[in-house]
Amino acid sequence: MSLQAKIMDEIKTAMKAKDTVALEALRAVKSELLLASTASGSKEELKEDEEIKLLQRLVKTRKESARIFTEQNRPDLAEPELAQVAVIEKFLPAQLSEAEVEAVIAKIIAETGASGIASMGKVMGLASAQLGGTAEGKTISTIVKKLLS
Repeated sequence: MSLQAKIMDEIKTAMKAKDTVALEALRAVKSELLLASTASGSKEELKEDEEIKLLQRLVKTRKESARIFTEQNRPDLAEPELAQVAVIEKFLPAQLSEAEVEAVIAKIIAETGASGIASMGKVMGLASAQLGGTAEGKTISTIVKKLLS
């Protein structure tokens, strides 16, 4: 079942349950999927990795908003953002722990023979491709810096 079909089913479920937070998050995902599929000019569906990147971007945006609201002492605005994050994360693949990400990156560094910060770009490219949607880019970057220093 495609992501768009899953989102539509979840929207129906949220409407029946009168879950406004989930409904708002799901409609945002649906909107972004629609915009992304029409932006390319083609009528074909998005690839799975593009859908994952889109979902990750939505989660990142909401987490950043929640962080800002918390800093400004507005928990009333931060809570709905974090609730939406939880709804959107249901559609993302399971995230790897930092130890698992570190093991994958260490393997990549050993295979490529990379050393020093100068080879960070090469390692980041390979790590991002291999880890796909299972780790955040910021986490990957931090671990690569730590292992190459």
